[in-house]
Amino acid sequence: MEGRCAVETWAQFGFSGRSYKVKILCGFGTDVLICTGTEEIYVFSKRERKITTVLLLPAAVNDLVGNQDKQLIYVACRSGVYRVNLQFLLHRDQSSQADASSSPAELKISQECLVVGADEVSSLLLVGSVLLTLCQRDASWLLTLYKTPKQTASTSHKEFGSFHLPVASAVDCGAAESNRGPRKGSVLICIHSGDVQASSSSNASAESTVAQDHFHLEPLLFKLLFGVEAALAKSPVILCGLPDGRLCFLPLRLPGSRLRVLHSLEQPVCFVGASVVTETGHAQCLVAAGEQGRVALIKTDKAGSEGGSAVAAFTEGCVPGPVWCGCMDKSCFYYSTGADLLRLDLSEGSFARESKERGEETSGTTAAALQSPSSLNVCRVIALAEPACSTAGDVQLLGVSARGQLQRICLPAGRVDEGSSKLPSTQVSRSVRDLLSAIGDVCERASVLKTVIKSKNQFLRLLNHAVSVSFLLMADTTTDLPIKEKPIRCHFETSWSRLLQKDSLSLVCFLHNSSPFVLERGWTLSITVSPLSYSSSPAGESSSTNFSFPFHDLRPGQTFEASLPIAAAGDASFPMTVSCSLIFSLSSLLGEEEVAASFAGLQSSCISLPLSTLTVDWLHALQLNSPTATHKMATVQPSSAAADSIQTFLSSRQLRCGGRTNRGGESAAKPEPEKYSASVWVSSEIVRDTLKPKKSSNLDAKESIRDPEDLCLSLLERLLSEDTEGVKMGCQGDKIALSTSVAHARGPNGAAMKLTVKEINVGEEESTDKEATIEVQIESSSLAAVCGLHHAVLRRIQTLLQSATEKAASTKNVQILGLRRALQRAEIQQSQISGAFGEVVSTVQRDRLLLSVYQELRRNPLLIV
Repeated sequence: MEGRCAVETWAQFGFSGRSYKVKILCGFGTDVLICTGTEEIYVFSKRERKITTVLLLPAAVNDLVGNQDKQLIYVACRSGVYRVNLQFLLHRDQSSQADASSSPAELKISQECLVVGADEVSSLLLVGSVLLTLCQRDASWLLTLYKTPKQTASTSHKEFGSFHLPVASAVDCGAAESNRGPRKGSVLICIHSGDVQASSSSNASAESTVAQDHFHLEPLLFKLLFGVEAALAKSPVILCGLPDGRLCFLPLRLPGSRLRVLHSLEQPVCFVGASVVTETGHAQCLVAAGEQGRVALIKTDKAGSEGGSAVAAFTEGCVPGPVWCGCMDKSCFYYSTGADLLRLDLSEGSFARESKERGEETSGTTAAALQSPSSLNVCRVIALAEPACSTAGDVQLLGVSARGQLQRICLPAGRVDEGSSKLPSTQVSRSVRDLLSAIGDVCERASVLKTVIKSKNQFLRLLNHAVSVSFLLMADTTTDLPIKEKPIRCHFETSWSRLLQKDSLSLVCFLHNSSPFVLERGWTLSITVSPLSYSSSPAGESSSTNFSFPFHDLRPGQTFEASLPIAAAGDASFPMTVSCSLIFSLSSLLGEEEVAASFAGLQSSCISLPLSTLTVDWLHALQLNSPTATHKMATVQPSSAAADSIQTFLSSRQLRCGGRTNRGGESAAKPEPEKYSASVWVSSEIVRDTLKPKKSSNLDAKESIRDPEDLCLSLLERLLSEDTEGVKMGCQGDKIALSTSVAHARGPNGAAMKLTVKEINVGEEESTDKEATIEVQIESSSLAAVCGLHHAVLRRIQTLLQSATEKAASTKNVQILGLRRALQRAEIQQSQISGAFGEVVSTVQRDRLLLSVYQELRRNPLLIV
């Protein structure tokens, strides 16, 4: 490379990224118009070096073109095409800024400026007094022609022609769209024949003879490409570059013309222009570039046929891509790949030419030369304006970077000879300045890459922790470790609370992290509560309830606490199964948009790691009626006591009234509610060996173990306070206050219950060899309460037996006698059940018989030794 570019930042816009349709429009004196794909168009003054005005459009801007003579611009928005008089607006802006601050003025464009009501216009082109719009309608592209009024005050734009072109199959450019910058939906330019003289207004510029998006092509190449009729009619030709890769043309003033395909790049067209301008101002090369780097050069080949007649030669090649944007001067094609700004020299002297008879080799040499453009060491450029040449020969480009900066890029004037040993001081200073600019660009790119790498490293670290936690919990499922020894575990406490005159049972979950890993973002504690005896609703819906508690930054040794309601008093179905699991979600770690962009199909995927499955039974849900609790209920719930008194009074009145109508008005005695009971027998020796008595402050430990009263009290406290399978009752104060081995409580269904622990002797009446036994008796007027509490007591006793030491059975005879009596009772109960189902009895009699058999089974249990 012969030198480096000097980059000067002129302005900063309010956007960052490369998803906008950015376009720079010059030619309005010292003013430059920049659209960023939003509703805003910025007016930048080169003289003042600042943004002077911001035009606010009703919708996002897709494209804009200008008429420099009349100081008009046409803006294509999603809602239509608007015409804006820049001279009027800027004059009004200057008058309003006389006493205003230095901030740019905002001018809102109203609906009165709407001149074409077409929706989703992707490209605009202004050719003389004709306005062309290109948009996609269903399965075809629509090119529409409008006649612009001569008077600037008029807003009438009459449509006088339209042309259709069927939409071809979409080009597979997914990889290109993910790696390239903003792209317009289509490209529109106008090609004039070299015989047509430019307008006087265009001749005023020494650098270009026509306006932006207009090119003069040499007459011979114009005739070869677009036909003799178009050349004779001196008709401008419209070139359309479409997203499907087709390059189409339309002679504008030729009767009966239609849209025809000139060439296909087989990838979305992002730039079309003309270069290799001769001294007469005629371009000798037509250039079309695709998004992925494919370039088509169209030139005149005067030795292309045997007869010696000239033909149009199409040369295709690939430049290093992708192509974000591009522009052309008299001999070079400048384009940006995002990572660098490149220059491709298209002049004849830059290509190695062979003899005229070897045209194929010449074409091959041209295609090979496309592979090596010159680097200008400027990165992240997403839009370029037409180059401008200074009097010293320097080429200046105006561009917009991906960070929203308007930059002036000055290219070096010429090449430095390879044999030169000494450079002029001016060029040395310029080289130093260029080097510093290049270093700044590299630092900017390195900063962006550093941020991306840091983000990816953070994501990989979190993902590595998640995988490590997953392996740790999966290893625990293969071993039967106690809950207290698991590295990540859950335990629960039950507690009753009263809200709005109604009791409700809550479950407090404690998630303890004893692992060496930190549970960071992306983790959720999931708790599922369902009845142990599963029964679905009549509609087929499940009766289970799921609770989710997201958390983050749970460090080793810390505990996460979550409270969840189980049910209100009387509505609960016990026992309940509580399943705990940890869920890791990728979308909560990265965000749904980033997951959808980087990991398509994983938006709803997650990792579920089960922790434990626990049971909340009737013992966990009891409300003890101790003196302390009675006092609390009397002070906190006076309305509840009053409601109970009123309910008792109404019930007694109903019974009295019902009694008067029975047998001539004789009063009937109030019936006592039927009592149900169940018992569990446990050997006193097992209880004595397993429990450590708590009431032993003034007695010897061995003597206290022999004390039956203390043994029964210890067993009762153990039943009410034991942490069974990771679940225990909260508020332990009432349980510690127990002074006898009889506990009165209220079940979760509201039924009163009595739990009695006492010592009895089990054996034959006439035998002297009787076994000292601890009896746990459950009494209640609710059969459901008795069954539920009996099930809970059996679970506690089973846990108690697992910790008891194995000894020789000293109560073998007693147990044999118990088995003999149990077999006798079973024979009688079997005959009763057979009679209930075998004989013709009513449903009521059958239910009573089965209930009596059930009660008999509960009253006469086997002795647990």
